[in-house]
Amino acid sequence: MGVGTSTFVIRWINFLTMLLAIAVVIFGVWMSTHHDGCRRSLTLPVLGLGAFIFLISIVGFLGALKNSSILLWIYLIMLCIVLVGILIFTVLAFIVTNNGSGHSVAGLRYKEYQLQDYHSWFLKQLNNTHNWRHLKSCLVKSEDCNNLSKNYKTLKQYNLAKLSPIEAGCCRPPSECGYPAVNASYYDLSFHPISPNKDCKLYKNSRAIKCYNCDSCKAGVAQYMKIEWRVVAIFNVALFVVLSMIYFVGCCARRNAAKSSSKA
Repeated sequence: MGVGTSTFVIRWINFLTMLLAIAVVIFGVWMSTHHDGCRRSLTLPVLGLGAFIFLISIVGFLGALKNSSILLWIYLIMLCIVLVGILIFTVLAFIVTNNGSGHSVAGLRYKEYQLQDYHSWFLKQLNNTHNWRHLKSCLVKSEDCNNLSKNYKTLKQYNLAKLSPIEAGCCRPPSECGYPAVNASYYDLSFHPISPNKDCKLYKNSRAIKCYNCDSCKAGVAQYMKIEWRVVAIFNVALFVVLSMIYFVGCCARRNAAKSSSKA
C-alpha cells in the first residue's frame, strides 16, 4: 500500500471515528441527566468508552496528517490494546453465555427459567444482595409487570401470550405452584401451593413485590443478560475484524512514515 493511500485512509477513518466518539460522549451526557437510575449507572462506562475512542482517533488522525512515525506507533499500541481487550471480552462472553436455556411448560407459549442452569458468574452477580437490590428497583420502575394487565385484557389473551424472560420470571409465580390466574396481574393465592419451590411463598400480588425476590426472577434476568451479551459478543466479532483491518492499514502508514523520515 502506497504512502499516500495508507495515510489518506487512516486520516479519514479516524476523522469518522472522532465524530462517532463525540456522539457517544453526548449520549453519555444525556444519560447522566436522565432520572432513571438504571440508565445512569451506565454513564461512566459510556463516557469512558467515548473518551478513549476519541483519544485513539485523534492520535491516529494527527499521526497520518503529519506523517509522524512516533504518533502512529502510539496509535498502533493503543489500538492493539483495544483489540486484545475486545478479544478477551468476546471469548469470556461466549463462555459465560454458553449455559442456560428455558424449560417448556405444557399449555404455555413461553418458557420458564431456572437459576441453577446458568453460569456461576451470573449466579454470583445475581445472588449478591447489593446488586440484586439495585436490579430489583429497576425492575419495579420499569413497570413491565404492571403493563401486563393493560396488554392482555382477558385471561384467554394472557394464557396465549408469549411473555419475555423477565415477564415470565418476575411477574408471575412459577407454573409448578399451581396458583390459578384471575387475570394478567392477579393470582388466587388462597390455594395451597402444590410445589415445595420457595418462590411459591415469595410471590405476592402487590405491584411492589410480585416475584421480584424469586429465583425465577433472577433466572429471567440472567436469560435477558445472556441474550444481550450474545448480541454484544457477535457485534464485537465484527468490530474485531474491522479494527484488525484498520490496524493493518495503520501498520502500512507507520512503515511508510518511517521510510519518509529516514529519506529526509
